[in-house]
Amino acid sequence: MKKDQLAKRLAIESGISAAAAADQLDGILVGILRRVRQGRSASLPGLGTFLPGPQPEFYFEQCLPVGARRSGRGKGSQ
Repeated sequence: MKKDQLAKRLAIESGISAAAAADQLDGILVGILRRVRQGRSASLPGLGTFLPGPQPEFYFEQCLPVGARRSGRGKGSQ
């Protein structure tokens, strides 16, 4: 799904304009990028976690590497 398709769906499901939905989506993406660039993980509950590193990665929740949750990675609130 492309960003504009996601924004349209968000707009329909939340009852806001497509422009407002696109702005909210941009804010979420900027927040994720900021956290990863600062060396912190960023979690999207029910979807997965963005992990920082030399090659930033994304893991769907059911595919997190062994030990990621125990070590604090993937919790998103750190």
